[in-house]
Amino acid sequence: MKRLLTLVLLALTLTTYAQESDKWYDNIKFSGYGMLQYQAQDKDGEDSNAFNLRILRMILDGKIKDFDWRVQIQGTSTPGPASPTVQLVDMYLEWVRYTPFRVRIGQFKRPFTFENPTHPITQGWYSYAMVINNLSGFGDRTGEKSSGGRDIGIQVQGDLLKSPSGRNLLHYQIGIYNGEGVNAKDRDNKKDVIGGFWFMPIAGVRIGASGWTGTRADVGRKNRYALSAEYDKDEYTFRMEYVHSQGPGADPALGNKADGFYVFGIVPVIKSKLHAKARYNMYRPAKEWSSSKTMYEVGMNYFFTKNLQLNVEYARVNDRTIINPDKHNYNFFDAELDFRF
Repeated sequence: MKRLLTLVLLALTLTTYAQESDKWYDNIKFSGYGMLQYQAQDKDGEDSNAFNLRILRMILDGKIKDFDWRVQIQGTSTPGPASPTVQLVDMYLEWVRYTPFRVRIGQFKRPFTFENPTHPITQGWYSYAMVINNLSGFGDRTGEKSSGGRDIGIQVQGDLLKSPSGRNLLHYQIGIYNGEGVNAKDRDNKKDVIGGFWFMPIAGVRIGASGWTGTRADVGRKNRYALSAEYDKDEYTFRMEYVHSQGPGADPALGNKADGFYVFGIVPVIKSKLHAKARYNMYRPAKEWSSSKTMYEVGMNYFFTKNLQLNVEYARVNDRTIINPDKHNYNFFDAELDFRF
């Protein structure tokens, strides 16, 4: 906690200094957000209900001539394996002079799937979809520590072609990464290559695909792909993604294949105030239905202001890995109070 408070004070000091200066640090911006959570479930043998401090993040963004930069610190009460509760999650510099060709170097989100780069609050659910959490570098099936979908490397991305109205029609991104997650050097000297593209035929619509090939020390090679589609306009959001992985995991009993699929819709009931939502959320760690976990989720998001919202959802869960077939189904509830500053 002392480390976290020190980082807050440092960020505030830099921001105050920037506000009083007419030099390049005038472009520094300090922001952040917090997510407070309550969860309950009646899973057989694992009944639980608890309050949780899901995430606190503090962000410094800035600009130096043709370069944008970001530093983001995270504090959480639920670290992943071997992850500290306070850690650096983003630190990168991006050359942005040309829209069709931008170069980013440092630690940042992997360009895999549509959902992985989505802001945790904007994403709208208690968590990213299960297949994203397991196959995009959060708590990965390969045993990689929880990295929030991030890695260290270099990436090229850009927007190509424009419609008559000036809308970008095609986006691409490709990068080379350590393959070890956040704050870690490459252990096997073999890099991961991740890339993807999407095209936007009409306003609000994205259709795309992404791929990932690489290795993890002591586990082996993985090859993954994702197929994605999204409509996001005027507070209506619909997204679906299928993700497939081939390669060994940390648990040999699960075999060499895994996959998952989700589809959701979030629609305004009262514009800018109340949204209703539903999601089908499925993951198969062994690409067999006997290993599947499926969540049928419904809920509401209420916006007190644009910077303060309450998210509530209920899910009926079908978990076929539970030994007793009469106990495969159980109930899950989540409520979150999210704020930005």
